[in-house]
Amino acid sequence: MAKQKRSVQRIALCGLLTALMLVLGYVESMLPAVPGIPGIKLGLSNGVLIFAIYLLDIPTAFALMALKIVLSGLMFSGVSAMMYAAAGGLLSMIAMSLLSRVRGLHMVTVSMAGGAMHNAGQVLMAMLVLQTPKLVYYLAILLVVGLVTGLLIGLAANIAIRHLKSSKIRFN
Repeated sequence: MAKQKRSVQRIALCGLLTALMLVLGYVESMLPAVPGIPGIKLGLSNGVLIFAIYLLDIPTAFALMALKIVLSGLMFSGVSAMMYAAAGGLLSMIAMSLLSRVRGLHMVTVSMAGGAMHNAGQVLMAMLVLQTPKLVYYLAILLVVGLVTGLLIGLAANIAIRHLKSSKIRFN
């Protein structure tokens, strides 16, 4: 019975995290765009994925990412935007999953790599779809932006995770 209760709690937690990512994505979509630099976002839902990587497990984090991509694509951005989100999300999650296992590497650094790889994945997808290698020049700007936004999200996630670890709440 205890195992079934933990399973139900985990499903409920994943539902809450998915909802949180969707809300954060929606709020982020309402923020004004940076003039002259299209496609720049903070990546607020990345903080939830960092949480999942460090406090749950990597397969759960991948499942949450997939749910966020599909649901936000269907609700907010459309099916065509899903392939860009999937390319960025997959590259980001692979990088963060691998780097999170490197002993001594801080989660802020992992988040920064995730931000940069997300932008790299989206630009690579755009290069494939649009059949233009010239987008590689835009990648340089977006890599820097990804590092900065990854830093901000990583710092916020680090504070939240430290607080949650000091509480009596158990996640595994």
